[in-house]
Amino acid sequence: MGKIISGIQQMGVGVPNFKEAFNWYIKNFNMNIKVFEEEAVAELMLPHTDGETRKRIAALAINMEGGGGFEIWQHTGKTPAMKEKSLRLGDLGINYAKLKTRHIETKFNEFKKNKVEILGKISTTPSGEKHFFVKDPYENIFEIVEVNSYFKKRNTNGGVYGAVIGVKNIEESLKVYKGILEYDQIASDTTAHFEDFKALPGGHEEVRRVLLRHTSKRKGAFAPMFGPTEIELIEVKTRKPEDIFEGRIWGDPGFIHLCFDIQGMDDMRKECESKGFPFTVDSQRDNPSFDMGEAAGSFSYIQAPEGTLIEFVETHKVPLVKKWKWYLNLQKRNPEKPLPRFMLSAMGMNKVDEV
Repeated sequence: MGKIISGIQQMGVGVPNFKEAFNWYIKNFNMNIKVFEEEAVAELMLPHTDGETRKRIAALAINMEGGGGFEIWQHTGKTPAMKEKSLRLGDLGINYAKLKTRHIETKFNEFKKNKVEILGKISTTPSGEKHFFVKDPYENIFEIVEVNSYFKKRNTNGGVYGAVIGVKNIEESLKVYKGILEYDQIASDTTAHFEDFKALPGGHEEVRRVLLRHTSKRKGAFAPMFGPTEIELIEVKTRKPEDIFEGRIWGDPGFIHLCFDIQGMDDMRKECESKGFPFTVDSQRDNPSFDMGEAAGSFSYIQAPEGTLIEFVETHKVPLVKKWKWYLNLQKRNPEKPLPRFMLSAMGMNKVDEV
């Protein structure tokens, strides 16, 4: 079969207050479809949690407009450690989450009305996309990008469209983003001081920015909902970038990982090892199907050259409509075939107005 990448399943967002953050993301980003919520101990993440198991609460929330979701994540066994200094453009790791919208002026005005902190104004990227940036109450920055891509016309914005990632060396990092994750198209590659970055912390620096897209349409059960995505790599030319999680651990506030929904975990494991990026975490070592409360599957992690954690999730069971106890077993389906739209649409019945 080989590996199948269906798209970005979710962006891991570490927060200091789970309930407060979840409600903020519901109100401002329409992340109001709760797929699962679970309090547990992160037992398998030892390589990224200083060798200790960590108590946490986490939930997966999605947006019916389409795109990837958020895994909202909070340490409960320790005080979440905030970053001591503000993140600057090009620092190593996930700088910003990209969210999509069909109507950028409408979303911009909605944020103004709701008093969301907006950084700068609507501007245009080197690849011709209209975009702007906002900040949540926890110093996380989100890039809002105008894209004609949606699953349902439900909201003023959609879900995760990609990520902006600070790297040490773009050619080295392409070994993961192009070589493994199949972002094979370079939509733009420019080195300059960029006007559209100037409102961002560190945005006055000279950087090389490379925008990556995938030419092949993604396959798999949830591919119609995830839609196309893009990754932007940033390499700072005028200063030495810092590690975003220096002195902190996975799960502390910030963007903690970028997760891809896949099928063919065994093939992915072999490919990553052959290309020099072996799994740092592999749930299949202990259990062929890891229970995540209302969902189940297997998961693994690799670490890109700049330090970004990339998660792979092979979904085995997922709730479509929880109040009807309608759960879907994906292990019995053709892994390349998308779910019927009525099944994906049924997930909208898991909407929550607050948590």
